Amino acid sequence: MLGGMTSRDPQAAGLARLAGLFADETRAACLLALLDGRAWTAGELARHAGVAASTVSEHLGKLVAGGLLTEERQGRHRYVRLADARVAQLVEDLAAQVPAEARRAPRGLREASAGSAMARGRTCYDHLAGRLGIAVTDAMTRLGLLRQDTGFALTDAGVEWFGQVGIPLARGGRRPLARACLDWTERRPHLAGAAGAALCRHALEKGWCVRIGSGRAVKVTAVGERVLSEVLGIEAGEFRIGSG
Repeated sequence: MLGGMTSRDPQAAGLARLAGLFADETRAACLLALLDGRAWTAGELARHAGVAASTVSEHLGKLVAGGLLTEERQGRHRYVRLADARVAQLVEDLAAQVPAEARRAPRGLREASAGSAMARGRTCYDHLAGRLGIAVTDAMTRLGLLRQDTGFALTDAGVEWFGQVGIPLARGGRRPLARACLDWTERRPHLAGAAGAALCRHALEKGWCVRIGSGRAVKVTAVGERVLSEVLGIEAGEFRIGSG
């Protein structure tokens, strides 16, 4: 203390700036949309957020400057995406803290159906989420492939399982092999990290899951139901569009 003044934490200003980037509904809507892991144009995000293209461009500039987004240019088009998995984790973790009672009720049948599909199964940046993600995580834990008692970690049997199923695992990088990600609809952790990303990528490439429209929602195909039943013991039909 000097002259009655306390010294400021040097991280405080940075934290305040970061929090400020989330403290706008339009920017928040853009960040949530980009959790699908793909690159979007400013025009697409403007239509999604329900604002003018000039308005969203200003917001995207702030998010890029703040390090939350990266941008790519192809010809006349400008695309933005989340900067990395760390940003995706931050967005999903913050979304999970929003109280259920604070969420706006769906406007009409179409929006209600879209929300129901998102809850059943979706991508969270590059891994599976919703009831699908939770069911996969629970099954892997039940079979001894994943441990949750001391943090998320693949067991030796889990690493072998990925090889047996034919899913290559990226090893040795900075990204953890397995990480818990709090699911904002189920309020329970699902599998993220390199293993979660590899599983999601494989499921989409092999047709176990397909995307619904242009959003984050996914549905399990008939092939996926059979495979998930065979390799994880998940009950077939649990994620059909007409269920739950």
